[in-house]
Amino acid sequence: MYNNIGDKNGSDYGGMMMQTVVDFPLYVFHHGKNYRAYDFFGAHPSKEDGKHGYRFRVWAPHAVEVSVVGDFNDWDPEADKMERLLDGETWTVFVEGLKDYSVYKYCIRTQDGRFLYKADPYAFHAETPSKTASKTYDLDGYRWADKEYLKKRRGRNAYASPMNIYEINALSWKQYGDGNFFDFNKLTEELIPYVKEMGYTHIEFMPLCEYPYDGSWGYQVTGYYAITSRLGTPHDFMRLVDECHKNGIGVIMDWVPAHFPKDAHGLYEFDGQPLYESPAWDRQEHKSWGTRRFDYGRNEILSFLISNAVFFFDKFHIDGLRVDAVASMLYLDYDKRPGEWLPNKYGENKNLEAIEFLRRLNSTVFSLYPDALMIAEESTAWPLVTKPVDIGGLGFNFKWNMGWMNDVLDYMQTDPYFRKGNHNKLTFSMMYAFTENYVLPISHDEVVYGKRSLLDKMPGNYEDKFANLRAFMGYMMSHPGKKLIFMGCEFGQFKEWNYKEGVEFFLKDYPLHQKLSDMNAALNKFYRDTPAMYEIEDSWDGFEWLAANDSDRNILAYLRRDKAGNTYLVAVNFSGTKAENYRLGVPKGKYKVVFNTDSAKFGGNDDLHKRIFNTERKPSHGKEYSIKLELPKLTCVYLQKIL
Repeated sequence: MYNNIGDKNGSDYGGMMMQTVVDFPLYVFHHGKNYRAYDFFGAHPSKEDGKHGYRFRVWAPHAVEVSVVGDFNDWDPEADKMERLLDGETWTVFVEGLKDYSVYKYCIRTQDGRFLYKADPYAFHAETPSKTASKTYDLDGYRWADKEYLKKRRGRNAYASPMNIYEINALSWKQYGDGNFFDFNKLTEELIPYVKEMGYTHIEFMPLCEYPYDGSWGYQVTGYYAITSRLGTPHDFMRLVDECHKNGIGVIMDWVPAHFPKDAHGLYEFDGQPLYESPAWDRQEHKSWGTRRFDYGRNEILSFLISNAVFFFDKFHIDGLRVDAVASMLYLDYDKRPGEWLPNKYGENKNLEAIEFLRRLNSTVFSLYPDALMIAEESTAWPLVTKPVDIGGLGFNFKWNMGWMNDVLDYMQTDPYFRKGNHNKLTFSMMYAFTENYVLPISHDEVVYGKRSLLDKMPGNYEDKFANLRAFMGYMMSHPGKKLIFMGCEFGQFKEWNYKEGVEFFLKDYPLHQKLSDMNAALNKFYRDTPAMYEIEDSWDGFEWLAANDSDRNILAYLRRDKAGNTYLVAVNFSGTKAENYRLGVPKGKYKVVFNTDSAKFGGNDDLHKRIFNTERKPSHGKEYSIKLELPKLTCVYLQKIL
């Protein structure tokens, strides 16, 4: 427990190092370098003068007066008034007798005489919305059992390892018959076995930090340190992560440092003035989102946000963070018209403070957790997103490939008859595939708001939709880059995702849906068991084009290799007709079919009859040797080079 320091007695905080006693956590907090600020701020169980209770600390520099109010003092602002600490900006009080789950807020008297009732920015627990108060909660006490998993994680090279992410919205993955969603305990019981059976390596949770409005999907956060109480307690979530790790499954959380909502109980003008948000007129608002932007130029906000990222690795053992809306942070003119923004000191549209924040964020996380995953949702061509900070990069280790996603979905939605005019949408991604470390995302954003479900995007009749999707899945799994798929896509949900409803698992009672699920489970296993599909993703050493430009027949063919030289041929026919006697130039050898999306067990027609192919000395596609394939329509085939 940190020492409590009294009032600063008129001293300037800038000179606090000259004080006889220095409160170091406060000092580094104000210098933007307290990366475990959650151990100091907020509500912590404490024993003082032989009495048990909770010690509260809150940063509110513009406040005239602050008190803790709650169910323990009848919400009386006079009962538990707080005192200023040495910095003159932070307030503290010890409240005797408090136990876990005591409900509280801070009552802040502003300089203009208002009384604001605010939830604790550092609270570890909160009331279930629509209630808005914080709750005292002791994070200690959970006994972790993932030591061996963490040891293995530390020795793993994430870039050369399989990563196949299953993205879910926890409130709508599965629901009870009455429409109530599964809590963390029920998710532990059902989600983990399902993900393990399907062969995914990671679960990515859409935001789980406390948020007031279900319709925001968690992307408008009011409690950055509080796992949403809709789903249980912090210890319940710890158990879920622990059980994931026991089963070899990593956990990634969506994290939202770009903006926060203007709910009265949240960070919005916390002490009566802009505090967590920028005070600058051109940097304060995300107008289209109706939210406030963090002030990345303020040291205390750096401490708050970077501590928050560290918090989830430290207290919850998570494997990674997917950082939301990075582009909105990087550009001063993001979502703004001329006249609504001011350039930086160099006359550019770059947000220099946000850039520095992201670099410090990643540098700090990796210094403390070298095996962490830091994934950027960055939708522009900003350079060096996944390159080290010391060479001018942002320091993430992965970035969502939004360009690939937009191109391939546009292609797949096109009727096969017209696809030849869009062939470059399949191949363009390889022009830049090795400039960053990519995740290929088919996320929640692509199956809402009129975009239709992934299966329903596919053209053609009922059977053709499934054939298209199977071929697409085979192509996606063999394309360089880690993988991400949203819940329901794995078995072909027909309806768009609706956060109010559970995923349509009942569709697996229908043969084609169940067989699609079976294919994806088999494909996931093949991917995990085949280093050629994931080991070399940063250079042409792991990928070679064979047929990149056969737009007339909608055919792609390429090789994937691992570090040991094992080679796999991928051939995809995205046309609506079978390619008879398709001659394909390949390296000399013998090739064996090891995966076929047209297999009857996956819902296909089994139109690929031959399984072994020997090369002939007949030049094709720039190669001296070739094989002659039959490629069924809407099919992806993998062949292993066995000689």
